[in-house]
This record gives sequence, structure tokens and C-alpha cells, in this order.
Amino acid sequence: QVQLAESGGGLVQAGGSLRLSCVASGHTFRLNAMGWFRQVPGKEREFVAAIRWSLWNTYYADSVKGRFTISADKDKNTVTLQMNSLKPEDTAVYYCAASQKSSYSGRLYYTGAAYDDWGQGTQVTVSS
Repeated sequence: QVQLAESGGGLVQAGGSLRLSCVASGHTFRLNAMGWFRQVPGKEREFVAAIRWSLWNTYYADSVKGRFTISADKDKNTVTLQMNSLKPEDTAVYYCAASQKSSYSGRLYYTGAAYDDWGQGTQVTVSS
């Protein structure tokens, strides 16, 4: 099992930036990918971005491409989501997730089913 601790959420005006971090601990040697999802009340959790742990391939939802960047520091077991040009529709609770599953194409990492462990979430609020 992998434990995840997120930080970096907060309130920002539209057009601003925030940086989310997630530190993994526990059985991190089993990690194949880490990702970020987000959820607003009354809606399903949606994929935001993911990074493959060994090949460093990155994956993004269309809604955040060009604005968000996911990166990782394998030595520190940390994944970071840099969010720029934030919009009010980016307001959500953001969750870090860890996957022990392998995926040849990487497509699996777009889905919540790929992930075995989840963080508690951090609130991001973008005001207009």
C-alpha cells in the first residue's frame, strides 16, 4: 500500500497559478504511475493528468492541456501539478493517486480504475 499526502491547494483569481504537490510513502517501489484527478460536488471524479514512473510519459485531459504540467521527482517520491492560467471551472477538490498497474499504451492511466491508492484531496478554488 502507498500513502499519499497532498499540499498546495488554495484560493486564486482567474488567470493565476497554483502548484500542487503529492508525496508518496510506503510501498513506493511498486509504483508504475501517479496521477491527479478532481471532483466537484454532484459530479464524477475526472482525470486531470498522470505521469508514468519509469518512462516519464505524461498524459493530460484535454481541458488542461497547455495550462497544467505534471512532473515527478522519483528520488523524493513526489509528483507535482503546476497549474497556470486557472479558470473558475478548474475549481474542485484535487486528488493525488498512485497506480501499481502497468499499461503498455498508457491509456489505462486516464481512468480511476488504474489507481490503487488515493490521497485525501486538496481544495482548489478559482474566483472570477
